[in-house]
Amino acid sequence: MRLTRLHRTLLCALMTLSGAAEAAAATAPAAAAGTPTQPRARDLGIPFDGTPGPLNAITDVAGVLVGHTTLIVGSGKLKVGEGPVRTGVTAILPRGPDSISNPVFAAWFAQNGNGEMTGTTWVEESGFLDGPVMITNTHSVGVVRDAVIQWRVAHGIAGPDDDRWSLPVVAETWDGWLNDINGFHVKPEHVFHALDVAHGGPVEEGSVGGGTGMICNGYKGGIGSSSRRLDAKNGGYTIGVLVQCNYGTRDNLRIAGINVGREIPAPEPYVFIPSDKQELGSIIVVVATDAPLLAHQLKRLTRRVTLGLGRNGSISGNGSGDIFIAFSTANSGAAAADHVVDLKMLPNDVLDPVFRATVEATEEAIVNAMIAARDMVGVDDHKVIALPHDQLRAVLKRYGRVTAATPRSTAGRSSAGRSSASTSSSD
Repeated sequence: MRLTRLHRTLLCALMTLSGAAEAAAATAPAAAAGTPTQPRARDLGIPFDGTPGPLNAITDVAGVLVGHTTLIVGSGKLKVGEGPVRTGVTAILPRGPDSISNPVFAAWFAQNGNGEMTGTTWVEESGFLDGPVMITNTHSVGVVRDAVIQWRVAHGIAGPDDDRWSLPVVAETWDGWLNDINGFHVKPEHVFHALDVAHGGPVEEGSVGGGTGMICNGYKGGIGSSSRRLDAKNGGYTIGVLVQCNYGTRDNLRIAGINVGREIPAPEPYVFIPSDKQELGSIIVVVATDAPLLAHQLKRLTRRVTLGLGRNGSISGNGSGDIFIAFSTANSGAAAADHVVDLKMLPNDVLDPVFRATVEATEEAIVNAMIAARDMVGVDDHKVIALPHDQLRAVLKRYGRVTAATPRSTAGRSSAGRSSASTSSSD
C-alpha cells in the first residue's frame, strides 16, 4: 500500500480539513460484519471456475483456524489518538494450536513490494513458517508483531527452538482514509483476542479484522476467502485462500471477465484523485493447502496468486504492496531437530491443478470480500460505498455472465456476533 510523496502530502492536508463536502452525504458507520444471511459471490449467480470445498474458505484445509478483532469506534472529524477508528487484526493459524510447535513448509513472494510482511527473511532461508500469519493496518505492524511474541510467552508454547527467539509474520495494508491510523488503536489485547478466538468453519468476510477500513477497486474492500477441492485423480487436495484486499482502481475492475467497474457509477472513494487515475493500496494473500509441497514448490504457488489478481483487473501498480505467503499442512513433524525426516512431495509434473486452483480461489476470494463489505463512513466523514449487488448482477446479466445462484448455506459467510469478530464501541 503506498501513496507517492505528493499524494501523501495532499492526503494529510485533506485529512486535517472538516470534509464538509463529503459530510453532507455521509451516513452513520456501517456495522463490522454482515448478517448471517448476507450473500457471497456465488449467491448472486457470479460464475467461477473450479469446485470449492464445503465452506468455500481457507478453513476447508484441515487444521487452519481464522480469528478477527474488529474495531469500529466514533464518527466525525479526525482527532488523532481518539478516532474515528475503523481497523483491526486478523490471525491465521496453519495448524491451529500446534502452529508453533509443528511448523509448516512455507514460502512468500512480493509481486510489488510497496508494503510489509515481517518474518519473511527467515521463511525464505529456512523454508518454514513457525506460528500464525497476522494481518493488520500499516502503522500497527510493530505492536502486532510484539504481541504475538507476548502471546507465545504467556501461553508457554514451546517451539522447535524452545521459544528463545521469535520472528512473527505480520502483514499490512493501509486504512488511513477511513481510520485514525496514526492513533495506534490496535493494542496487544486485540492481537491476543484474534489469536484466542481463531476457529475453523465459516470465515467472517468483508469489513472485519484487519480488513475493517480497507478499500478495493474503488469500492469497500476487506477480508475474503475461497477454496478449491481437486478431484480424486489429481489427489483430492484442498487449496484455500484468504485475502485482505485494499488495492486497485474501479476503471480496471473485472468480475467474471466483464469490466464492471466502468459500468457501475459511484462516488470516488479518494476525493483527492479519481480512482481510475491511480493504483492505490495493497493486497495480502494467504494460501493454504494440504497437498505435500516443499518450500520451493510453495514459492511457485505464491507466484500464481498474481494471475488470480489479474483476472479481476489488477495491474500491481507502483503504489501497491502485493505480498503473498503460502504454506502446506502436509509433512507434519518436518521441522524436527533431532532426527532425519522422511518427506513426501508432489512431482512437479502434476502441479498444474494446484496452480489452477490457486488462481481460481484467489479470484473468488477477492470478489467475496467486496460482496460481503458494506458502505462505511470513517474519519472526516469520508464515505466508501460497497459494490452494489443489484447493479453488479444487472451488468453481468447484460453480458450473459449470470448463472443460477448457488443454494444458500452458512458456509464461509460473515456472521454478526460470532466470538471471532469483536466489534468495539470504545478503544
